[in-house]
Amino acid sequence: RAGTKSVPVRLRGPGPLAAAGLKLPHAARAAAAGMLFYSFFKSLVGKDVVVELKNDLSICGTLHSVDQYLNIKLTDISVTDPEKYPHMLSVKNCFIRGSVVRYVQLPADEVDTQLLQDAARKEALQQKQ
Repeated sequence: RAGTKSVPVRLRGPGPLAAAGLKLPHAARAAAAGMLFYSFFKSLVGKDVVVELKNDLSICGTLHSVDQYLNIKLTDISVTDPEKYPHMLSVKNCFIRGSVVRYVQLPADEVDTQLLQDAARKEALQQKQ
């Protein structure tokens, strides 16, 4: 789908809990950061996205839902390389485990860049403290 932008996801850093003076183990920090991405992807439900998997399969479809583990459900799917994955031609809906996702591409106009920049600045300031 033309006009999409790749959005790499970074799940590191202390996040907003560090500002409250809470020191969390790495797993807890990653979980807190994961909730930020969960909220972000929840705002994209109903939008067309391309999900690139770690096995190089790219699936285009409409984001139906996402859960706290960043598992993704897509509807009305198609693959970008049907000759390489002919078994996917008959599939119309799919569930993708969050741990196999490499990238999620989405329309640039669907991303509130100002909000993301503000959140990145706040996180950078918290990391310095």
